[in-house]
Order: sequence, then structure tokens, then C-alpha cells
Amino acid sequence: MIELIELSLQRGKSQLLQQVDLRLHAGHKVGLIGANGSGKSSLFQLLLGGLEADGGELKIPSQWRLAHMAQEVAALSRPAVEYVLDGDAELRSLQQQLVDAESQGKVHDLGELHARLAAIDGYSADSRARQLMHGLGFSEAEVEKPVSQFSGGWRIRLNLAQALMSRSDLLLLDEPTNHLDLDATLWLEQWLKAYEGTLLLISHDRDFLDRVVGHIVHLHQAKLNLYKGNYSAFEKIRAERLAQQQSAYEKQQQRITQIEGFVRRFKAKASKAKQAQSRIKELERMELIAPAHVDSPFSFSFDSSDKLSSPLLALEKAALGYGDPALINNCSLSLQPEMRIGLLGANGAGKSTLIKSLVGDLPLSGGVRHEGENLRIGYFAQHQLEALDLEASALLHLQRLAPTESEQRVRDYLGSFGFRGDDCLEPVRLFSGGEKARLALALIAWQKPNLLLMDEPTNHLDLEVRHALTLALQGYPGALILVSHDRHLLRNCVDEFLLVSDGRVQPFDGDLNDYARWLAERNAAADAELAATKQAVGGESAQDRKERKRQQAARRQQLAPLRKQVAKLEQELEQLEVELQQINDQLADSALYEDDAKERLKQLLQQQAQLQQRSETTEEQWLSRQEELEQLLEQESS
Repeated sequence: MIELIELSLQRGKSQLLQQVDLRLHAGHKVGLIGANGSGKSSLFQLLLGGLEADGGELKIPSQWRLAHMAQEVAALSRPAVEYVLDGDAELRSLQQQLVDAESQGKVHDLGELHARLAAIDGYSADSRARQLMHGLGFSEAEVEKPVSQFSGGWRIRLNLAQALMSRSDLLLLDEPTNHLDLDATLWLEQWLKAYEGTLLLISHDRDFLDRVVGHIVHLHQAKLNLYKGNYSAFEKIRAERLAQQQSAYEKQQQRITQIEGFVRRFKAKASKAKQAQSRIKELERMELIAPAHVDSPFSFSFDSSDKLSSPLLALEKAALGYGDPALINNCSLSLQPEMRIGLLGANGAGKSTLIKSLVGDLPLSGGVRHEGENLRIGYFAQHQLEALDLEASALLHLQRLAPTESEQRVRDYLGSFGFRGDDCLEPVRLFSGGEKARLALALIAWQKPNLLLMDEPTNHLDLEVRHALTLALQGYPGALILVSHDRHLLRNCVDEFLLVSDGRVQPFDGDLNDYARWLAERNAAADAELAATKQAVGGESAQDRKERKRQQAARRQQLAPLRKQVAKLEQELEQLEVELQQINDQLADSALYEDDAKERLKQLLQQQAQLQQRSETTEEQWLSRQEELEQLLEQESS
């Protein structure tokens, strides 16, 4: 159980937690939500021991193993799969101990170390690490690549895989879906459902929270409030509480008005003075109820240019990709005003390639791209955040687009995206990922595009901004193509889906639940095909063969010391039997039982008892080692 008792935490001038109490039971899956900057990540650091509380007490069971998802990773030359395996500290410790024991000739330690490695399923660790990586979107060829060859987003995926590889009782995940596509998000969802430890999850993906967690902790105004249920249940309960609070506030305000009116009218009259004083005291004793409201500084919208073409943009028998062969072939697509399309497909299938080809950033390998006369594209992708001028402010970015607009109008516009007051004068280099994303959205919306192409726009955005973005896209009158792992955004903003798969772009007849089932069936079919291929070529792939040989070598290493121990124990048993037989022969001499030989008889009986005890202990050890050896021999033969 995790307990926070009257705990306070302050960072600089910000009071993040103020005398909070919280109790989370073992095995619970908990979503931690709150606005960006409210202190969620600082609470994680507190749990990990990276921060100390300014007051109160934090209790975590001392025997619990903690795992968390790091937000950065260095450009290592280490193979990706080895980096993921590093997450299992116990595995790495045992592997190092085995290396040390072998190099130092400690034969007697090898058997025990191999047994401990088998007990933690260490011989399948490499296979499990690869399965994790495949689930998160890494191809078979990529698992052996050096970490340094992956982009920042893919390194974050490696950090996630490493955290999942860790043996943990408490797993802390901070925005794990930020750099995942929909397929990897669906896979992670299933993995976390099966996780047996305690999970604390920071996420702004409401569908993901709904399917994974059973409790919500809301961090708001330096307080932690625990709600039972998923995110949808939290929204309902909180709305009811806010409604009750607002009703109580209005009743109290009405009572205050009545009291103040009475006091004004009668405080000067002697006959009513006592009653007036009584009401004044009632006011003084009254604990004021705050008005219920949810602060949201975001109220932006996307407008479209008045001039339209039909179609806005079209591809005709297009080949898309970076070389030969093309990633997508024979793609014909006509985008009409008001079309709202969501793109589905596995990582690497070509969704982003299709978006870039529509934008014109990626030339076609074949076919034709037709632009409507009045086409105005608004394009959002993560790399555009990196293209922002780090030294320029949000105000300057927009003034460069609209040099003739008044500063006040630009400020008012930026305010709808959450940049108020001096915030719009801060240089972009000081911005968080969410602030950069909001600025990029503001720059796109200002230009009034009639075709919006959005590739994972919700990364780094908190729940309030995601809600504002959903409303803005719902009200957008132009055409929209959207790639997102946020199912709530897709479900509420698109009318149809296109499936990018197997080198083709074609309509998908179904909803997101149908896509999840299609994906599960496709993965199952791929697994079956792989198994059949292995059987046809001899039952195993090169990687499986390598793993099998490695395990056989490990078992042989395990067998050698065990065989030596069994042989040594057998020799000890034989020697003890010889010594016992010698004692028994002496005890058979009738002269030992004369009065003058009592001391000698006593000594022999003591020696006999000691030898019998040693013999029994040695026999037990021999039986145990012999059984262990037989089990390993059976594994070797199978």
C-alpha cells in the first residue's frame, strides 16, 4: 500500500501539494490526471525518491520494487534489445555473477546461479524482450540496431519497453502513449491490463485511461482527490459534485444577501439590534463555499477560407515512398470539401508517407497529384514543433504571419490558445512540448486552411487542450485527414476511415472496435504463418536456433558443476558407509560390553551416531542434486 499522510511538496514558488492524504492499495491501477504543470511528474519523482517532501509522510513498502519510464535516453552504441534487457536488474546481476564465477573458477557457485537464473525465467528473457519490442512497433531488423540510430520518439519507446521488462511491484508510467501509434497503444493497453503489480499512470488519453485503470487521482489546486472508476466515471462523479457545490454556493450567496439586507435595515434600531448582531455573527461563522467552475483557458477554433475547389486535392494512381519499390502503390484519392477521414494502419505501413505526399513535402514516385485552384493546406506534424524559432516568442511568430494586424488583436487570438499576458512574450526555447504544440496549432488556425492534415496532434497536450481541439475540429468546416492514437479524438472528429496496409490505401468498413478486432486477427494470422514457415524450413528461424543453442550451452554449463557435486556426494556417502561398517564391526566385539570397556563403548556409540547423521544429511543432498540433474537432462533431451 502507498500512503501519503498530510504531505506537502513545493518546487520554487509553486505549492504543488498541500497537506494531502492519499491511500492506494496494492494491485490497483490508478490514473493520475491534472493540468500540465500541476505537479504530476514531481509526484512521480517523490515516489521514486528523487525529491523529498516539504512536510508530512510518504509510506511505500520497503520490499517493493519500483520501475518507471525514463523520459530521455543517451545516444548509446548498445543494441536496442540489450538496452531493453537492462530493465531486468536481477537478470543482469545474475548474468554478471555467472561471468565472475566462471572467470574465477568457482565451480560450486555455478549450479546455484544457474538455478536462480532458471527460477526467474532468465533463459527466455531475450525472447520476452523481443516480444515487448515487437508489440511497441519495432521490426525484427530493428531490435539489434544501436540505440543511437533511433530518433527521439523511438528512444522513448525503448524506455517504455525497458520499464515493462523490469520486475516491479509498482510501475510508474508518464504519458506512455505520447510517441505510440494506435496499434502500439492497443497492444500496450492489453499488456497493462494483465500487469499484476500496482500501476500509477499519467495520461491525457481518456480512452486509454477508461480501458486500463480502475481509479482516478485528480491533482487540482495542490490537492489529491481519489475517485473510484475509470476516467468516464470520474467525469460523471466530478460533474455531480460540481453541480452540488454550485447549488450550495448559490443558496449560501442568497442567505448572505438576506443577512446583509437585514443588518442594513435594522442595525440602527434598538429593538432589532440583538437580532442584527446575531446575524452578523452568523456571517462571521459561515464557512464560505467557492463557486463551482472548471478553469479552461482554451477556446480556439479552426476556420476555413471562403474560396473552395472541388476536389481540393487528388492523387491519381500514385506511387508513394522514398525509393523503389514504393511503399504505397496505385493510390487514387479525391478529397472533397467537408470530408473527414481518419487513417488507420500499422506502424510503417505508410500513414505519414501518405500525409507528406498530400502536403507535397514528399514527391510522388509515380502517378499524378492534382491541386485545386483554391487549395490552402494546414499541416500539423511533430517535426514542425522542432522547426519553430527557439528565440522568437509566440507573439513574434504570429506577427510574422500577420505583420499588418494590431498587437492587441494578435494577443487576444493567442489568449484563446492559452498564451496570456507575458506568456506570449516568452521565447519558444522555454516552452514545454504542450506549449509548442499549442503554438503550432495557433499558427495553422490563423491561416484558415480549407484542408487540415494532422499527424498525431495530441502528443504533449493535456486533457483540457485535447477537449478544446476536439471541439475545434468538430466545428471545422473544411476537409480533415487525421492520424492519431487518441481514439476519443478519432471517434468524435471523423466520419470515415481509410486503411493503409499491404501497400494499398482503401476504405475501412467499420469503426475503431472493428479495427481492433481486425488487427488482432491479422496478428494471429501472421503468428500462425510464421510458425508454419518455421516448421517448413526445419522448425525454427535463425534467431530461434541461435537462442536454442545458447540455452543448450547454458544448460551444459549448469550440468557440469551439478555432475561434479553428485559425484562428490556419492564418494562421501561411500566413505561414510565404510567408516560406519568399521564402527559396527567394533561394536560387534563382546569384550566392549565388559565394565572396564564402558568408556570405549561410549566413544564408539557417539562416533556411530555422528556418522549416521552425516550419512543422512549427505544422502539428502545427493538426492536433491540428483533430482535437479535429472530434470535438466530431461530438458536437454526435449
